[in-house]
Amino acid sequence: MEQVQRGFVELYGTEPEGVWSAPGRVNLIGEHTDYNDGFVMPFALPHTAVAAVSRRTDGVLRLHSADVEVGVVELRLDELAPESDRNWTAYPAGVVWALREAGHPVTGADVHLASTVPAGAGLSSSAALEVVIALALNDLFDLGLQRWQLARLCQRAENVYVGAPTGIMDQTASACCETGHALFLDTRDLSQKQIPFDLAAEGMVLLVVDTQVKHSHSEGEYGKRRAGCERGAALLGVDALRDIPYGELDAALERLGDDEEAVRLVRHVVTEDERVEKVVALLESGETRAIGPVLIAGHTSLRDDFRISCPELDLVVDTALASGALGARMTGGGFGGSAIVLAEAADVETITKAVQEAFAAAEFTAPRVFEAVPSAGARRLV
Repeated sequence: MEQVQRGFVELYGTEPEGVWSAPGRVNLIGEHTDYNDGFVMPFALPHTAVAAVSRRTDGVLRLHSADVEVGVVELRLDELAPESDRNWTAYPAGVVWALREAGHPVTGADVHLASTVPAGAGLSSSAALEVVIALALNDLFDLGLQRWQLARLCQRAENVYVGAPTGIMDQTASACCETGHALFLDTRDLSQKQIPFDLAAEGMVLLVVDTQVKHSHSEGEYGKRRAGCERGAALLGVDALRDIPYGELDAALERLGDDEEAVRLVRHVVTEDERVEKVVALLESGETRAIGPVLIAGHTSLRDDFRISCPELDLVVDTALASGALGARMTGGGFGGSAIVLAEAADVETITKAVQEAFAAAEFTAPRVFEAVPSAGARRLV
């Protein structure tokens, strides 16, 4: 935080009006359900995007990141336009555009950013960037927006300005999560419930294994899956796949006949919503270890029905389970990024070593492994 504050002073010659942070997230269960009006269960990571920000009144937005080797980027607010920017600046600029499009009086800002959220790892580095800017501008310009409203505007920035067809989960997680909890979120009405999730107290750990395989949601495959889900809902005559009850899944799949793609996508989304509800029930009844098989089933569905896994993710899951993990699955949008591994604390070293050795044997890039601790959502630091 102090480093970001100092960086702002060096760049702009004055103290910032404040410093804010917003975290990346891990999704415990509920993958590709958010744009189907379904259920998700993310929690915030201790890794954050931090922004030092001051207001301007001249219609200019100045952006700088300590993580990118370019100087200050200067943009005029009245020239911001959707899909006009293919750089990192699209995320903060998109938030400013979305706020102004919604009628909020943002007149410019100076911004200096730094992030510890690994980019391209499926841990929502982009949402952290969006939410930290939205929260800062909400405070500085006294916009009076609620956290869920900021999340919605950040999603609009990513969908329309950046051009990535993501759901609402990532931004809501970054804005709304609480320390020691996972967030049970209904993406249809945005109702939330904080579910206690303190693994350390029960002698367990949730590892994140970043495969170092980079993905980008705006590159096609994510959009294809979303369009396929929307087509499946249309074929079944419902607004969203959320509206297919789990108990009526077999009948719904029969109606899809030999449309193999629609069958796979629909089956994943409906069973995944059921898995989220199952994990909530298990955690609330204190049966934390019992969520392991549910995580495994989620990975199988993402691999076989949704077809968004990759050899590296499958290797993490298979190796971790063979080495004693309670559960494991890929997390995030897919095609790379990270997997999560639920393990007894005593088994972490064995599992980590086994995964690292398996990657070396397969001649894959060495993975990055760290513990995921449910952490605080976005907040003002200074």
